Amino acid sequence: MNKLLSITLIFFLISCSTTDKESNPKIEIYDNSVLGIIDNFADIEQIADEIALPEGPVWDKSTNSLLFVDVMNNVMYKWNEAEGTTEYISPSGNTGYAPNVNLGLLGANGLMINAEGDIIVCQHGDRRISKIKNASTTSPSFTTLVDNYEGGRFNSPNDLTSSSDGNIYFTDPAFGFFNLETGQFVESEIKDLDFNGVYKYNTQSGDVSLITGEVDLPNGIALSPDEKTLYVNKMASIDGNKKIMKINLENMEMSTLFDGANLPSDNEGDFDGMKVHSSGNIFTSGPGGLLIISPEGKLLGKIDFGQITNCAFDDNEEYLYATGFVNNPKVYRIKLKNKS
Repeated sequence: MNKLLSITLIFFLISCSTTDKESNPKIEIYDNSVLGIIDNFADIEQIADEIALPEGPVWDKSTNSLLFVDVMNNVMYKWNEAEGTTEYISPSGNTGYAPNVNLGLLGANGLMINAEGDIIVCQHGDRRISKIKNASTTSPSFTTLVDNYEGGRFNSPNDLTSSSDGNIYFTDPAFGFFNLETGQFVESEIKDLDFNGVYKYNTQSGDVSLITGEVDLPNGIALSPDEKTLYVNKMASIDGNKKIMKINLENMEMSTLFDGANLPSDNEGDFDGMKVHSSGNIFTSGPGGLLIISPEGKLLGKIDFGQITNCAFDDNEEYLYATGFVNNPKVYRIKLKNKS
């Protein structure tokens, strides 16, 4: 009888120690389906600081490292658990390749690693998408992949994603023509295109096709796992609307997946960078932090990293990484639930 009582007491204590643990208040769950991915007891870790404007995170599986950039200071960084944060490639986005208005947001932005292990870079200052060997250097040699549409030089390619056949989808807002001091876009005779486009670059033929010029300030971009849907973040702009758009790549019809007007008006942040999880759920920077949105447009959860610019997963989706905005210039990560 005493033995049975002891066993019961042990199970009671174990149960109490589990249930007494409080969930992270910075993680909000609106639909329990996302608990298969998000551990609402996980802690947010800060892994880098003192980066003026961190952006473009991408996981480099060849070195188990996170690569990201500082858009303002024209530097690409590398982080891993063994070495911490180190400068990796500098300059990263403004090398003198193209004329620009020299207003500040001229470093690299979106990054991607191709099948050969090279880094594909969106370069604001150079106004192109280029390729570079995945190695540390202070005298980089970039190879231009694409720098114009129908003869007009791009504004400042911002973010990109690729399909399984290697083709690249990218956005081209005019952040290279943004005056940080005034908070306004500037007009210039060197600006060739009078719209901000979403494009597809065929890596086999070299052709560039315009998917849409109707998203007035396109930013983050990602493909659904079946590659039939392209998601594009529309930042607040002239009409003030913050939305996530979806484009059916079979018929090119565009519609709103999620409207930021449905979020509390005092939530700070924009729909900036995004990634799509293998589950099909969209992880995106947005008003209030990082939002998790289903392919049907339902808000499933939120992680309050503070105002952020972008996010990325490691190769096994063990961790989610997030880069902060100028008022929150840090890089974070949070552990996800293991795949079953």
